[in-house]
Amino acid sequence: METMKAVVYERYGPPEVLRVAKVDRPIPKDDEVLVKIHATTVSRTDAGLRSAELVISRAFTGLLRPRNPILGMEFSGEVEAVGSSVTQFKVGDPVFGGKGSSAHAEFIAVRESAPLAPRPANMSFEEAAAVFDGASLALPCLAAAGPLEGRSIVVYGASGSVGTAGVQLAKHFGAEVTAVCSTKNVELVNSLGADEVVDRTQQDFTQNGRKYDVIFDAVGKTSFRQTRRSLKPGGTFVDTDPGYMFHVPLLLLATRWIGDKKVKMGIARFTKEDLLLLKQLIEARKYRAVIDRTYPLEDVVEATRYVETGHKTGNVVLKVAG
Repeated sequence: METMKAVVYERYGPPEVLRVAKVDRPIPKDDEVLVKIHATTVSRTDAGLRSAELVISRAFTGLLRPRNPILGMEFSGEVEAVGSSVTQFKVGDPVFGGKGSSAHAEFIAVRESAPLAPRPANMSFEEAAAVFDGASLALPCLAAAGPLEGRSIVVYGASGSVGTAGVQLAKHFGAEVTAVCSTKNVELVNSLGADEVVDRTQQDFTQNGRKYDVIFDAVGKTSFRQTRRSLKPGGTFVDTDPGYMFHVPLLLLATRWIGDKKVKMGIARFTKEDLLLLKQLIEARKYRAVIDRTYPLEDVVEATRYVETGHKTGNVVLKVAG
C-alpha cells in the first residue's frame, strides 16, 4: 500500500494534537477520482471539530476519539487517477471542490458526482482551494432568507470566510448589501461589492435608525434579541453559530407562530450544483476568494492557532504541493 503525508489528530484537544504523519494513500473506487492536493484550508469548522468544545459534534465525529483522523473541508489540485466508470475527469485535470473532511493530506478520493469541478482558469490552486467552504454555508443561509432581489440585507462579520462569500453572493442575487466588519477590513469589503460598509468599532448598525429585510450573522457574534428592532416587519434573522443549536430551534418555532419577524438557521451543504455556480461566477469575475495567510502543510498547528484567534480575514490556506 502506498503512503502519503497527512495532518492527523487521534484525540480531541488544542491545536497541538495535530501532527503530520504517514498514512495509507486512498485507492479510488470505480466511481471516484483521486486528486493530488495542491492546497487546502484551515477553517473555523475544522478547529471546532478538532477541539470538540461543542460536545454534540462528537455525535458526528466520534464519541471518545475521532473516527476520521484527517480534517480539511475544501481543496484544489490535479487528478492523479480515475476509477473505471469515471467519464467527466481525466488524469492531469486541474480541479477544485469540497468533501467535508480528509483534505489535509497529499491525496483525496472523491466521487465523480460529489462537489468536484474543473478549476477556474483565472484562479491559482491556492485561490481555488479557498472558494467552497465559506460559500457552502453562505448559500443555504441566504436561501433560508427567501428571494433577495430588491431586498436589503445586513451581513454581520463580512470579512470572514462565510461573510466574504455572503456579501458577494447576496449581491449576485440582487440584494442591497450593508456589510459590517472591523476597521482594517472596510476597504476589502467595499471591494467585494457591498453597497454600504459599517465599521463596527465606530458604529452599531442597530442604532442607525434603519430597518432591513434580512440580518445574516456570518460569525455567530450577535443574536435575534439584539437585532430584532432593526428588522422590517416580516424580516428574517439568519444565524450560523452552532453554539445556538439548542435554542435556535425554539426561536424558529416561536417566531413561526408569534410575531412577524422570523429566525432561520443555515446548515452547511456541499453540492456540485453550488460549486458549479461558484465556478461560473468566478469565471465571470463576479466572485473571488479572499486569502489572509498561507502556510505550508507542516505549519498546520501555527495556522490553526491563528484561525482560533477569531481575527482572520477570509481564508487561511495550507499549501500541500506544487
